[in-house]
Formats: sequence, C-alpha cells, structure tokens
Amino acid sequence: MEDSKKPQKNMSDQYYYALAIRIAADFGVSIAVPALVAAYAGVKLDEKFGTKPYILFVLLAIALALTVVIIVKKANYYAKLYQKGE
Repeated sequence: MEDSKKPQKNMSDQYYYALAIRIAADFGVSIAVPALVAAYAGVKLDEKFGTKPYILFVLLAIALALTVVIIVKKANYYAKLYQKGE
C-alpha cells in the first residue's frame, strides 16, 4: 500500500533526462571542436608565415561565428524535440 504513495518516474521524465544529457554533450562538442581546430591551425599557420598572432585571431573569430550559427540551429532542433516530448 505504501508503494502506491511514492511518486513514480514516468517515461517522459526519462525522455527529458536523456534529452538534457544529449544536448549538453552536443553543445559541448559544438563549442570545443571549432575553437580547438582554429587554435591549432592558427598557431601552425602563424609559425609558417611568421605572422604571430594575426592568423590565430582571424581563425578564432571565424570559429566563434561558426559556433554561433551551429548552436542556434541545434537549439531550434532541440526545442522541437522538447515540445514533441510533451
């Protein structure tokens, strides 16, 4: 009888927990990868052409702009998934 008084997790809670973990991982990769690639390429190109740190700054700015576009697209996608689960 006491078991019936305990709140039970329903499937939608599990769906939202899984979605939250997926979003966190996806956004983390979407932010880190362009920045790391831009930093590595910028350092290498600056060393090759002797332009420290100009190419690095340009590539990091491009990576930032690209990251914003990617995050906005993914946020819209996940918003649709979130509403679909309700």
